[in-house]
Amino acid sequence: MRKVSIFGATGSIGQNTIDLIARDPDGYDVVALSGGRNIVQLAHDAKRLNADVAVTAYPELLPDLREALDGSGIEAAAGKTALTEAASRPADWVMSAIVGAAGLEPGLKALEQGATLALANKESLVAAGPLLMATAKAHNARVLPVDSEHSAIFQGLVGEDMAAVERIIITASGGAFRDWPLEKLATATLAEASSHPNWDMGQRITIDSASMFNKALEVIETKEYFGVRPDQIEVVVHPESMVHALVGFNDGALMAHVGAPDMRHAIGYALHWPERRELPVARLDLVAIGQLTFRAPDMQRYPALRLAYEVMEKGGLYGAAFNAAKERALDHFIAGSLGFLDMARMVEDVLDKLSAGAADLMQPVTLANVATIDHLAREQADTLLKQRA
Repeated sequence: MRKVSIFGATGSIGQNTIDLIARDPDGYDVVALSGGRNIVQLAHDAKRLNADVAVTAYPELLPDLREALDGSGIEAAAGKTALTEAASRPADWVMSAIVGAAGLEPGLKALEQGATLALANKESLVAAGPLLMATAKAHNARVLPVDSEHSAIFQGLVGEDMAAVERIIITASGGAFRDWPLEKLATATLAEASSHPNWDMGQRITIDSASMFNKALEVIETKEYFGVRPDQIEVVVHPESMVHALVGFNDGALMAHVGAPDMRHAIGYALHWPERRELPVARLDLVAIGQLTFRAPDMQRYPALRLAYEVMEKGGLYGAAFNAAKERALDHFIAGSLGFLDMARMVEDVLDKLSAGAADLMQPVTLANVATIDHLAREQADTLLKQRA
């Protein structure tokens, strides 16, 4: 029986992971589940899977969690320290699905225990890729990608020599506004940005898909995980979301991963790796689909992509600054204090301000340095918002 933990259990990735694990209750011993404000869901899943501990990120909700778990024998905990402690508990396989930079430290703690880290928290690689991969190596642990694009790349590279790889192509749905006139984007509302045409995801990642910040993070993630150059990474808009990524080799061949837009495929691949097991996902009928389309991304529509390539070229702590500024800009858009197009402008302004100021973005990528730059970038984003008011 494998010991597993799921961090970010109440989000879409966490719920899909629980769906797969619950189908084989005798195969898994659940150590820890974590979530945010959805205490009812967190407690329900903890009892359903008989977890050892359930952790909410919000200390003020600990009494609610304790009440919901009363009589179950499951430990209730809350806050950053509790989350770190839960991630330090021995487990064979850990799902890292906490949204944002908050997922970095629990992921590092899991790797320090030698666990296999199923990484859905792309921000960990964006902000601290060298640190994350070095920690895995130092503790004989493994990081397996769970983003559909990176799982697809990973699968396309099985048995292949990285020296033979010429390029990696990741696909993007284009999000909610892929066919909108450019002049209309300035008036895009929160509700409009929160509806994805293909995927059923949480609000934040759905908005990031509309702005292409999600893909910008994935471009950086590709560089950090697979060790390729920025100029080897391409993005194409693929509205059907069925080709998840392609790997191009030096003989001209392209290996494509094709599947239904269902995150349980990538999660299940990481859960069962190195085996393939049957999964409850749709089988594609290519004749019924008829055709698949691809087009180049419009950099005017998606300035986040341009920023991602600039961040990769600079290296250092630019990824940490980029991610933190992006998270804060998204916070302000959700709060109604920033327009849709203003998010990319704010991120670019934050990077410019930090690089021109006292912040040394070329320091070593350590947890302390990442935390410092993360704080400075968020603080700068808030300052810029006040100046715009």
